[in-house]
Amino acid sequence: MIVPRNLLKQLSPRWLPFADAGSDQLPLSQILRLSLFQLSVGMATVLLLGTLNRVMIVELSLAASLVAAMIALPVLVAPFRALLGFKSDHHRSAIGWKRVPYLWFGSLWQFGGLAVMPFALLVLGGDVTYTVPFAGEVLAALAFIMTGFGLHMTQTAGVALAADRASDETRPRVVALLYVTFLLGMAISAVVLGLLLADYSDLRLIQVVQGCAAATMIVNVIALWRQEKIRPMSRAEREAPKPKFSDAWADLVAGGQVGRLLAVVALGGLAFNMQDVLLEPYGGQVLGLSVAATTLLTACHATGALTGFLLSARTLGQGADPFRLAAKGILIGVAAFSAVICAAPFGLPSLFYAGAFGIGLGTGLFAVSTLTAAMALPVRGVAGGGLVLGAWGAAQATAAGLAVALGGGIRDGVDHLARAGMLGALNGPDVGYMVVYHAEIGLLFLTLALLGPLVRMTILKPETNDRQAPIGLAEFPT
Repeated sequence: MIVPRNLLKQLSPRWLPFADAGSDQLPLSQILRLSLFQLSVGMATVLLLGTLNRVMIVELSLAASLVAAMIALPVLVAPFRALLGFKSDHHRSAIGWKRVPYLWFGSLWQFGGLAVMPFALLVLGGDVTYTVPFAGEVLAALAFIMTGFGLHMTQTAGVALAADRASDETRPRVVALLYVTFLLGMAISAVVLGLLLADYSDLRLIQVVQGCAAATMIVNVIALWRQEKIRPMSRAEREAPKPKFSDAWADLVAGGQVGRLLAVVALGGLAFNMQDVLLEPYGGQVLGLSVAATTLLTACHATGALTGFLLSARTLGQGADPFRLAAKGILIGVAAFSAVICAAPFGLPSLFYAGAFGIGLGTGLFAVSTLTAAMALPVRGVAGGGLVLGAWGAAQATAAGLAVALGGGIRDGVDHLARAGMLGALNGPDVGYMVVYHAEIGLLFLTLALLGPLVRMTILKPETNDRQAPIGLAEFPT
């Protein structure tokens, strides 16, 4: 059967997501090439929040609190993304480049951190010839900070460059495509890294992490090549006064329901992210899963987040209330954490994987819904939408960093009490993990209570057009 060519042209935008994201000034081929930087960011995210925390806790026998502190360091750098974005907006270059310098130096920071990270981890684990006090802790902390700082600088500048080059009509779909690429990068990297580390050894760890460092530079250079045009600055542009970040921030906090929304984002981020450092060790120590099997949890989580993103895009495009959708994400998170808790007593790894998928799904729904609400907040003065999104990202990332540190600390503290016999019959290896998961369920219910008043507030302008509109995720901060 021969399908008419015109019919194929009519069906392609429907069956190929983001096929209409291209424009004359930013063709689809250049969008796909630019989106490659999100693959390196997703790969680094999997290393920092997935693979390495399992290796450090199980294979290197490091305390979960120490591992959580190390992993929290790059996440806590994320609040500076608002300042980085603001600086790149007003960066002055003789040849007119604003984003490429930040992309390049972000790639260098990310490469440098990954290049030295495996050696720092081995020293942290005690594999040393000469003992130097705190050398492992200092070197590992520097490696994590360098990687995290480069990751956030690269992603902020890359998304801003895509938003600059896209047209007003295609910008939301372009940035949405970049976010989907980030999630796909996480999922693919989780599978590949899991297979490469199936037969773990110190040499294999060095090879894999440094291979990721090399791949970062190769992919990012391909992504940024000839993406920003050379445009020499005029004398008026060079001498024009720069706007102050403090003035823009003051305008932001002066109006609207910003405070409550940011509190919801922070508390929800705390609830959803305390498990980041614990899911893979929980699977290894309690359920007896291998390194490759637990690394696949990150793929499940990323797939769930991608599903949540697509569901949010469709539902919000039909005019749904973002706060109600965020509440649904919270309830899905409650069910997902309940599944993770029940996986150990029932001995069902499949239930554990389903819980990881559900956590990603709930996180995706909650994040995209609150971001959409933030984009609709009224701003005034010199405070623009980019600063609102930066504030959203700062609240979310700070909460995520604190959640990682708290999760590891609570797990270690409870585990110490259980081993000392101070908790009676609760003395198994799963006790510390269970306390953290139950705490996250409690925090999710608190987030739901804090979210309630926002549902009744009319801070969002009603959409008069009943047609489905693409979700506007311009400058998505994560």
